[in-house]
Amino acid sequence: MGQYQHDLSEHKLSRSLDAVVEDCVNAVGVEVNTASTPLLSRVSGIGEGLARSIVSYREEHGPFRTRAVLKKVPRLGPKAFELSAGFLRIRNGDDPLDASGVHPEAATPPPPARAGSLCAGHAQ
Repeated sequence: MGQYQHDLSEHKLSRSLDAVVEDCVNAVGVEVNTASTPLLSRVSGIGEGLARSIVSYREEHGPFRTRAVLKKVPRLGPKAFELSAGFLRIRNGDDPLDASGVHPEAATPPPPARAGSLCAGHAQ
């Protein structure tokens, strides 16, 4: 016969469910404009207190338009932003990459190269 939830201790079941939620958050990400405090608290770099701050900021100021606006959330410092930004999604925002798993720092274009080095060997 298969196992039932009653066959496991509550602690083991809770740990297993936590691991599944964490895996899903890491694989799929979280829509920051609709996520609840408990779900946001599962994102790397965001604990329960910071998740409450994000939800409060969203309720007061409206939906986030970019991930960069998250930096205005009280208590969300540079380290928390660095850890969490790649897992937070903003659909229908101002930057299409904010709906993806591309970390904002990875999406920054490289500095422009000098024109001479780009055209070397191609001048007619």
